[in-house]
Amino acid sequence: MKRTISLATAALMGSTALAHAEGVVNLYNWGNYTSPELLDRFEAETGITVNVTDFDSNDTALARVRQGGHGFDIVVPSDTYIPTWISEGLVQPLDPEIVTDRGNIEERFVDVPFDPGREYSVPWAWGSTGITVNTATYTGDINDLGIIFDPPEELSGRINLVPEMDSVLALAIYYVGGESCTDDRDILRQVRDMLMEAKPHWLALDYGTVDNYVAGDFHAGIGWNGATMRARLQNPDIAFGYPQTGFTLWMDNALVLADAPNRDNAMKFINFILQPENAALISNFARYSNGIIGSEPYLEEVMREAPEIVIPEELAGAGRWGVTCPQEIVDIHSQIWTELMQ
Repeated sequence: MKRTISLATAALMGSTALAHAEGVVNLYNWGNYTSPELLDRFEAETGITVNVTDFDSNDTALARVRQGGHGFDIVVPSDTYIPTWISEGLVQPLDPEIVTDRGNIEERFVDVPFDPGREYSVPWAWGSTGITVNTATYTGDINDLGIIFDPPEELSGRINLVPEMDSVLALAIYYVGGESCTDDRDILRQVRDMLMEAKPHWLALDYGTVDNYVAGDFHAGIGWNGATMRARLQNPDIAFGYPQTGFTLWMDNALVLADAPNRDNAMKFINFILQPENAALISNFARYSNGIIGSEPYLEEVMREAPEIVIPEELAGAGRWGVTCPQEIVDIHSQIWTELMQ
């Protein structure tokens, strides 16, 4: 993407160049998630250039902004993390004089538990976390998380997990019969032991999955539906499974940082992505739903019946929206995740 600044490059540049540029907005977003066409259209309509810096997990983004001196204007975290961003004063309320089109948000996504009434955030995209499988390698049930947690021989050593603690641990907890934010220590020990036993069968915990699945480097893994669709469009053997024991639904949301150096430009960009035709550009690029009323006519035909987007009716009940866990549970999850990542 022509305006993307890598994390390493941003660190070398420092925050000064970002913070003091005129006619810009600095977007801190997930990697390979921002439509170049969206940025070109925004610049053409407003004269404002968007600089994009990538992150690869919610924890990475939160840690970077907590450090300060970042120069970013907008961040795009997932729903379960937003209460933390708000409670720590890292983001500011949306300006109703500039962000005038929150009425375009689908009703079901307005009074959300992570930001009631949408005082701080607007939808960027929403989707699900499940199982990505190369069906030329594995011909069994793709809706079974045993593929990941008790891998068959043909997949051992070819498995990738996205490095997102909340999603991976939620799927593992569901798999052993628990619920999100459980404080049942037996369940949590079972999850920890299962993950540690499965880890030797995994190849990587990598964010950038699309090219690796297309190339045949990864043959199975825990992944996101839109990324899986992007891989399938290049390699028809790739499929997305919805774990019958439970899979996560999530929404990434755009917020303006409390110390945004280009505050008004950021608010203009926030309102821009609330327009149906612009929200559709986000979906057409990243292959996720967007939560904006009226975007459907602007979606590419390939999005309408995609198996990664349309959840099978018989498995729809297994989808569960994430919740923000109490800190004591987050601490336990972090301990498990830290051990897993070593």
